[in-house]
Amino acid sequence: MVASVSLIEDDPRIRSALVRVLAARGHAVRAASTAMDGLRQVVEFPPDVVVLDLGLPDMDGSELLKMMRAVTAVPVIVATARDDETEIVRLLNLGADDYVVKPFSGEQLDARIGAVLRRAGASRDAANVVVGELRINLKSREATLGGRPLDLARKEFDLLSFLALNAGTVVTKPELLAEVWRQPLGGGDKTVDVHLSWLRRKLGETAAEPRYLQTVRGVGVKLVAPE
Repeated sequence: MVASVSLIEDDPRIRSALVRVLAARGHAVRAASTAMDGLRQVVEFPPDVVVLDLGLPDMDGSELLKMMRAVTAVPVIVATARDDETEIVRLLNLGADDYVVKPFSGEQLDARIGAVLRRAGASRDAANVVVGELRINLKSREATLGGRPLDLARKEFDLLSFLALNAGTVVTKPELLAEVWRQPLGGGDKTVDVHLSWLRRKLGETAAEPRYLQTVRGVGVKLVAPE
């Protein structure tokens, strides 16, 4: 997915390397080396996505993230060397849409950009998501299966909606923790398993005989329309 990208990164070597890699994949990239230049760039030339480094010379990137969230809802991917759980949770709660931990490859960043834009586009454009006989109304937070209302708890609905917005795509447990529970890697994977089990029961299926929720062993889970 081709996008206009605002890259805010103070290290000239990393900045030039990422600009080169992203441009080679068709993205239009504007780069800034300071927080204030980056904010000005985002306001004057609104991008599809922002890639934000935290270690900026004039302001911590987390402060810039808060400033951006006051003026724009543009998706923000935080690039950070800070990989501890508390910090990542804080960044997600401040409004980051995703994060990558340094060092990372241009290919990984490109994939993250595509995933963030797919989620943003689907959330913006689709009031209703339909997968087989499953219909989800994102605005009213109602879901039906074959015309029958599904009685879903809040997190069950959030989980089902996220999987439906990414229907056909394998989603990993860390991604689910980050997007649905706003938690980074760590001991919450049991929570994902439990909620998936509850969803299966309400969708009338089991792990042994799945219909909508297909487990890809060792990778994650995807939601598909039954054949």
